[in-house]
Amino acid sequence: MRPLRDAQLGAFTFFASALPHDVCGSNGLPLTPNSIKILGRFQLLKTITHPRLCQYVDISRGKHERLVVVTEHYESSLNDFQKQVQTVSPERVLQIAYEALEGLEFMNKHGMVHRALNAQNVLMDGKGKVKLAKFGLYYMTDHGADVDFPIGYPSYLAPEVIAQGSVHPSDPSQGENPLPSGPKTDVWSLGVLLFELCAGRRLLQNIEISERLKFIITLGCIDDIVTVLAEEHGCLDAIKELPENVQTLLRRCLTFLPSRRPTPAELLVDPVFEGVSCLYAPFQQPVGLFSSSLRCAHLELPEDISQLCKDDDEEYLGERAIDEVYHLWCLAGGDLEKELTNKEIIQSKPPVCTLPNFLLEDGESFGQGRDRSFLLDDTTVTLSLCQLKNRLKDVAGEAYYPLLEDEQSSLSQSNSSNELSCTVTLPLIIRERDTEYQLIRIILFDRLLKAYPYKKNLVWKEARVDIPPLIRGLAWAALLGVEGDIQAKYNSIDKDTPIPTDRQIEVDIPRCHQYDELLSSPQGHRKFRRVLKAWVVSHPDLVYWQGLDSLCAPFLWLNFNNEALAYACMSAFIPKYLYNFFLKDNSHVIQEYLTVFSQMIAFHDPELSNHLNEIGFIPDLYAILWFLTMFTYVFPLHKIFHLWDTLLLGNSSFPFCIGVAILQQLRDRLLANGFNECILLFSDLPEIDIERCVRESINLFCWTPKSATYRQHAQPPKAQGDSSTNGFGKMANYYSSDYQDMPKTDLSREPLALSDLKAEVSPRISAEDLIDLCELSVGGQTKRSKASKPKILAVDIRSIEDFGRGHISGSISIPYSTAFSPDGELVQCPATGTLQSFRGRVIVVISHAMKSAAMFATHLVKVNYPRVTTLDGGINKMKPTGLLTVPSPQI
Repeated sequence: MRPLRDAQLGAFTFFASALPHDVCGSNGLPLTPNSIKILGRFQLLKTITHPRLCQYVDISRGKHERLVVVTEHYESSLNDFQKQVQTVSPERVLQIAYEALEGLEFMNKHGMVHRALNAQNVLMDGKGKVKLAKFGLYYMTDHGADVDFPIGYPSYLAPEVIAQGSVHPSDPSQGENPLPSGPKTDVWSLGVLLFELCAGRRLLQNIEISERLKFIITLGCIDDIVTVLAEEHGCLDAIKELPENVQTLLRRCLTFLPSRRPTPAELLVDPVFEGVSCLYAPFQQPVGLFSSSLRCAHLELPEDISQLCKDDDEEYLGERAIDEVYHLWCLAGGDLEKELTNKEIIQSKPPVCTLPNFLLEDGESFGQGRDRSFLLDDTTVTLSLCQLKNRLKDVAGEAYYPLLEDEQSSLSQSNSSNELSCTVTLPLIIRERDTEYQLIRIILFDRLLKAYPYKKNLVWKEARVDIPPLIRGLAWAALLGVEGDIQAKYNSIDKDTPIPTDRQIEVDIPRCHQYDELLSSPQGHRKFRRVLKAWVVSHPDLVYWQGLDSLCAPFLWLNFNNEALAYACMSAFIPKYLYNFFLKDNSHVIQEYLTVFSQMIAFHDPELSNHLNEIGFIPDLYAILWFLTMFTYVFPLHKIFHLWDTLLLGNSSFPFCIGVAILQQLRDRLLANGFNECILLFSDLPEIDIERCVRESINLFCWTPKSATYRQHAQPPKAQGDSSTNGFGKMANYYSSDYQDMPKTDLSREPLALSDLKAEVSPRISAEDLIDLCELSVGGQTKRSKASKPKILAVDIRSIEDFGRGHISGSISIPYSTAFSPDGELVQCPATGTLQSFRGRVIVVISHAMKSAAMFATHLVKVNYPRVTTLDGGINKMKPTGLLTVPSPQI
């Protein structure tokens, strides 16, 4: 969106038609309210950006089908201009006409018609340039089908519109529905406006509406409509004195037959504008973030470089985009309905005053007729920015232009206020409602994303703090590494040819996050269908599984007006976190994933793991939809946004930690219940604190060795230099990418058969992880500072003799024979004594044979020992490294 500058924010309201409550659609579901339909169509209007059109910003849905629309607004209109100026020069008339036609032509290119042109809806900015307002009312209401009032003003309606009558498009009793108005209807309306401008008076204002309409229809019998109108209103001399090109323009606009009347595009190249068109440069659509064109090609330095320097009293807020200003206005306490109520546009009445009219037997009537507050009032109320400006008065000017070259977060540098720095430590939900904090974060991310992918690392760094909700869609795309001309790729996919999956998609969409107004709209369903179908068609080796619609929902909601970006994000997300989950036969992938998840539960919470295993409540019963939809099936969208803000920073193993964190929030109830109660508990999952879940997930993630979550069916290694994540905090280097992305060596984990994997309760870790976490010297260098406390403890269960021949430095010896008999029976608990003092560290059980190591680890889990692992390949993997230590002989 373009900057606010001298514009204001305005709001107007209207009611959608109410639907009967006892009627269902062909699919058996209740009919979609007309207000929802309008809300869905409105979203496209936010993307229509042109210097001659007032930018649409937002729409909100209230009670009783009320809709409030927020738009760019200016106090001055063509009506005010006529009152201020007695006579308008012909040059000015041509300029106004040309500017209005520019806006109309741009609308027509997007398949829209104004239909509501009048002097009040032609606004003028501070430079006197035309800005067409309410141009989307006809489009968003489906050509008037979804409202009870006609779109347009009788004095300005074209003859063909009047000839159709007042038939409601959605009324089946009226026979065939009228055709929607075309671009030429706006040309007639513009002609009437220009005539009024030249004549200095309003047309047909003192005549009854019915007489007005009859008069316009009778103009069809007249050759020179302009002359007749001038005679009718006593301004023939004024019209005759106009230059020939202005008179020609009026006659061309006020042509009775639509077949002979030009379109806005045809008029713009008409010779009447020969001396005017050269004053206007062609409009160039701004290049999007993901495109094959240069985003900076249109940038030019001003001739006077001092214009870039701003005074201390400069209006910095006016340089921000309109949608940003409105977002901050809402955070600063802005209330649309309150603003409209204060201006008496919304009039609330006690319920008893709104009772319908009814008659008694004697003919006496009570109640009232239709409440006039439900009729259309097209007044636009200006939203005051005083409260917002007062809230931001302490924000320094430097905050609006943060410097990024130092590769440091500019949060602390952009504002000297200590309060802003303290805000970072507050809960996320508070930060997202803090006006000053959100201003700083939005500006910072806006600059970083404009420099994407050059500043990709800084985007990662700032995303670890938080992501501003306003630009979450673009931030996610950057975190997922989306690049290139995504629109061209999306357009090349066949989304229209029927495929076998269509039926299942049609069934799933009406059940996917339909509590959300946007996704439940017909436009939302249509976009859902296209994005899902594009993914299915473009991935012929994969199939549509139920749950893919839930996975698509967050991306579609955030990029509702950019299907290509929603598709690109989804296509990047699935290989990273759900590789091969959508194979036709995905049982081996799912089973391996659930087995690793079971091991993660045992690793982090052995007591809970033991209880769930005892009652038979295995992950297959509750976790398949968790991971197949990455939790979008079980959480509402607002929670998914916060969850995925962090999920996208982690590698493919991070979902395991989220799953364990959810179980730990339900831990007390799970431990106290049996199988049946647990089934009931998960059939209607209790409220989950997402912020706590995220915080605990990160902690679990940082305690999990990378190779512990190794899966042979995970995504294959990426190309060298393609780093997909930056990890969390101090663990960034260790968790910078998936274990699968690391070059494979003799010390790496080996693939394991699913049956063998299921037989082990504790996860395995690789020799690489052991060397790294034990801080063993490799080539004379250590992995981390030796002053840091190690997180790991190596437990060698070989015999004393074998331990003496060579062991890992710092490991302790607990021979397997002292704890278990040759037939595997427990003799003495190995968790007592020496091992007890190391409780809480990551324990790696090392042996010659993996079977004995797995049995030893299983017993530690049974006695509720956390963070127990085994060394993949045993001690034999370590022998070639030369890192085994032989104890010095005792003298």
